[in-house]
Amino acid sequence: MKYKIGIDVGGTFTDFLLTMEDGSSQIYKVLNAPDDPSRSTMQGLQEMADDRNISLEEFLKDVTVIVHGTTVTTNAVITYSGAKTGLLTTKGVRDALQMRRGIREEQYNNRYQNVEPLIQRYLRLPVDERIDYKGDVIKPIEETDVLNQVAFFKKEGVKAVAVCFMNSFANPDHEIKAGEVVRKEMPDAYLSLSEEILPSIRFYDRVSTTVLNAYVGPILGRYLNALLKKLQDVHYEGVLLIMQSNGGVVAPEIAMERAAVTLLSGPAGGPVAGIMYTDAQGYDDCITMDMGGTSFDVALIKDKTPMVTTMGEINRLRIAFPMLNVVTIGAGGGSIGWIDEGGLLRMGPQSAGANPGPACYNLGGEEPTCTDADLVLGYLDKDYFAGGKIPLDLGKAERAIEEKIAKKLGMDLYEAAHGMYDVINVNMASAVREASVKQGQDPRDFPLVTAGGAGPNHACMIALELEIPVILVPRESSIFCAAGMLMSDLKHDFVQTYAVRMEDVDTQRFKGYFETMKQEGIKRLREEGISEDRVEFVYSLDLRYVKQYHEVNVQIPEDVAMKVDVDAMVERFHPQHNKLYGYDLEEEGTPVELINMRLTCIGKTDKPKFSPQEYDGEDPSKAFKKRRKVFIPTWKRFEEVDVFDSFKLRYGNRIEGPAILEQVNTTAFVTPEFSVLVDRFGSYTLYLKSLEDEVKGRILK
Repeated sequence: MKYKIGIDVGGTFTDFLLTMEDGSSQIYKVLNAPDDPSRSTMQGLQEMADDRNISLEEFLKDVTVIVHGTTVTTNAVITYSGAKTGLLTTKGVRDALQMRRGIREEQYNNRYQNVEPLIQRYLRLPVDERIDYKGDVIKPIEETDVLNQVAFFKKEGVKAVAVCFMNSFANPDHEIKAGEVVRKEMPDAYLSLSEEILPSIRFYDRVSTTVLNAYVGPILGRYLNALLKKLQDVHYEGVLLIMQSNGGVVAPEIAMERAAVTLLSGPAGGPVAGIMYTDAQGYDDCITMDMGGTSFDVALIKDKTPMVTTMGEINRLRIAFPMLNVVTIGAGGGSIGWIDEGGLLRMGPQSAGANPGPACYNLGGEEPTCTDADLVLGYLDKDYFAGGKIPLDLGKAERAIEEKIAKKLGMDLYEAAHGMYDVINVNMASAVREASVKQGQDPRDFPLVTAGGAGPNHACMIALELEIPVILVPRESSIFCAAGMLMSDLKHDFVQTYAVRMEDVDTQRFKGYFETMKQEGIKRLREEGISEDRVEFVYSLDLRYVKQYHEVNVQIPEDVAMKVDVDAMVERFHPQHNKLYGYDLEEEGTPVELINMRLTCIGKTDKPKFSPQEYDGEDPSKAFKKRRKVFIPTWKRFEEVDVFDSFKLRYGNRIEGPAILEQVNTTAFVTPEFSVLVDRFGSYTLYLKSLEDEVKGRILK
């Protein structure tokens, strides 16, 4: 038997999906080891081997692929715990990292503080050189100048160096020369050159991305080298791939060189998984939401394609790599309830995490969390959490909510717990609106794919808040991102700045830029074992109206790109601009300007197959477990409802809400407004009862 494994290191749990060549799969979850996440990874692999009564070495002989997403770089940025980093930049602009684009995010908030740069000013050192926007040298670089600054870095114990000069995207010679000096004088330092990391226009975007890459590079390098060493020690000879923020995977060596591509590594698996599960029911579009222990991640998929942005941020710091447009807020099972200065109940973004965890975990946590509220309201079974591996202490959950929330608000225990449940649902509904409405889309038009260990318990109330009629809960909901990682392809993004009005585009130059990027992509994928016949290309342009500040990324077909059909490209730009901003200037004849050319090179990988089930009829009685009292939010009272074992539900089984669907790693609370129908892959669809015929027609076809 051959295996493939997807691994997602989250804020509280590390999730594993083990798939077999016969189409079957198994789910594993282990609590994180925050001091060394690779220990959690190895613990999960050991549990898989133990279940088969063989040694870890024997088990790994049959594992062909491990795809791994990690939050190591994300956490380093959020907690400012990356490597001590120095920046070499053009004289006169070293404060650009702090000035950013000169725009205050909250324009009318005079107390709003600018984000703290990752590099303190005394380590942002100027180099007296200058290249103009055309790439011509105005002031040559002097090696002695660079040597002096590097000597200071060595004296200060700098572990990583970022180099970003003005207009290096037009001529990288000065950065290359500075890089040679750094490599010679500081051979053990991690080096990031902007001409290698992001050779594109917009100085702040480029310097911020280059600094982020340098800042997290040593951290990711240590983590991946430790993981590779542990896998080598147990004689793993299969393929290890690392999830990127763009929804693709990459070899560990490339991930370590371009560490910033992993800054949203974990959540990026969610949209990929969403496409797989909704496609099985014939949907082209969906919204995915993943509620884990610490965070809540939302993404919109249109025409089986996740929305991508090149203006992403992590902890308010700009990262200009193409990345899936995932909206993340601090809302998870570990989110802590608290009372603000105005006496209002808040949930998160602070989280109890894995240690000490929610009060009910009985691991020392004393703060009331979302998980504690779910337990008090009856949505969780204290004896069946994580399949019984983590018994929950109801008394401690009640005391935490009573003392920290109920007494302060003058409520009884259950009112306070319901208040916590309601507040976090409203927070998450707002995140779904942000991910959809800001993209010019109506969330009511999309099925809501719900995932994460905590997500299905909250899905119905979020859907009711947004008037979304259909919810899909994958069988692998609790390890959603890990499942998506196994469905991901190898992916490399390239960018070339070419600032010109579209009517002035030089055909040969345009084609030449794309061809250069194409050959570099083929080369990288060949090094990762992908033959050219398995490579696909996605072409896009950053376009804007002349004198506009922001550009719009527009995808173009390959034949349009190769023919350099300017009119066809511009025709695609106008409706995209209209969708995002509510207007276009096509009728006015406003000229359109090209800023960047982009190419994504995709190496297609073999995907695991999931076996469909035989139709089993509507009767779900074989999955019935018991009845339990739960709080019904729309009825404002407790009622006894049926509880079902989700893993025993089969294709065609139908359940009317209210009900509870339990499996080892997640629980779904079905409110009275919804019914449930199981599809051929064991996932279940929750739908408003008025849609009975429509949903049956889609799932039982």
